[in-house]
Amino acid sequence: MTNEARRAERAARSGVTAGRPLWRQRDFGFFWLAQTLSVLGDSFSLIALPLLVLKATGSVARMGLLTAVGGVAMVLAAVFAGVVVDRVDRRRLLIGCDLVRMVLYGLVPLVWLAGPHLWLLYVVLPLCEAVGMLFAVGYVTVVRGLVDVTRLTEANGRVNATAAAAGVLGPLGAGLVAAWAGPADAVAVDAASYAVSAALLLFVRVRERTGDDRPAERKGVWRDLRTGVGYLVRHPVLRSVTGLLAVFSFLSLGINDLLIYHLKHDLGRDDGTVGTVMAIGAVGTIAGALLVARLRRRLGFGPTWIGATALCGLAFAGLGWVRTVPAVALLSAVYLACVGMAGTCSMSLRQEITPEPLLGRVTAAHWTLQYSLAPAGAAVLTWAAERYGTAPVAAVAGACCTLIAVAGLGTPIRHAAPRKQLS
Repeated sequence: MTNEARRAERAARSGVTAGRPLWRQRDFGFFWLAQTLSVLGDSFSLIALPLLVLKATGSVARMGLLTAVGGVAMVLAAVFAGVVVDRVDRRRLLIGCDLVRMVLYGLVPLVWLAGPHLWLLYVVLPLCEAVGMLFAVGYVTVVRGLVDVTRLTEANGRVNATAAAAGVLGPLGAGLVAAWAGPADAVAVDAASYAVSAALLLFVRVRERTGDDRPAERKGVWRDLRTGVGYLVRHPVLRSVTGLLAVFSFLSLGINDLLIYHLKHDLGRDDGTVGTVMAIGAVGTIAGALLVARLRRRLGFGPTWIGATALCGLAFAGLGWVRTVPAVALLSAVYLACVGMAGTCSMSLRQEITPEPLLGRVTAAHWTLQYSLAPAGAAVLTWAAERYGTAPVAAVAGACCTLIAVAGLGTPIRHAAPRKQLS
């Protein structure tokens, strides 16, 4: 039996079909809903945690420090995440990650009942970011086990679109809850969302890895790590994308803190306005997620990725200069739409061209390298904004992001259809 026939047989047993609409595929549907609800809760913490720090200290640099600490934990976890994902049951791993984050985030509102304790945030956020990295790598491999390979971009786009829709309601709700009851209560909503997500994942059946898809013989953690990095480095497109995204992440990881500080400090707006602007920005993510599959089919991977990255930089550059809330919200929507399109293209490409036994390790290697410099970048960006103002810092960082897209024109990324296998 050929490899194609074996894959078709396994897909049939797991209910994965190329022709059936994604919304009619039971397992993908449950997974889709779980992800949407999880992101709904995440969007509460995305606003609530920086607001807790800003309310207690009034410092954007302290906000950036919290982001940087979380980023360091994420990078460290990414080093080993791929090895773990490629060795364990993926569905159980995702459920466990949800339950751990439920407990950790649930501690914040409980402790805050006795008053602000910023030290707790510097413990909880890094742990949650590390667990979240395990979940994120597992997510990439699970999607490939739920849908046909020809529909990966569509599936990723659909998940990102509905997650972004939840991201519209989340910031609005978080802003209202933070303004009415305080940011700590908004974190409690995030904790509850993880409980619901874990319950839904119990109903998901992921295609078992058999035959060609089974992990190769285990030869030690460090050997496995080198295998993932080696595949990534040898592939010309994946290598180029990872290198450019490492610089992009250095420049942009702190943008959320910068945006909140601009609205609160420069424009004098309240928590409700912050939530509204973030929600409008999430509308851009919806648009990008719904458009990415169509654009990639029409233009190809390279033009879509490069064009989206260029627009990200232009929107970023203007964020600090605009002085009205509608303008800030519009640029935020453009930025998030383009980040979503570029990110979906990048993830789908890795899923398509990486052998499944290596997918977890290659994904982890990609994210380790991509975010290795990002925590330092977040600390530098927010420190510079507090010292020199948000406008010049955003302009410089955005211009550099646009140059990253220009640099992509000189790499194999520019090709519309990268080769699927290494020679």
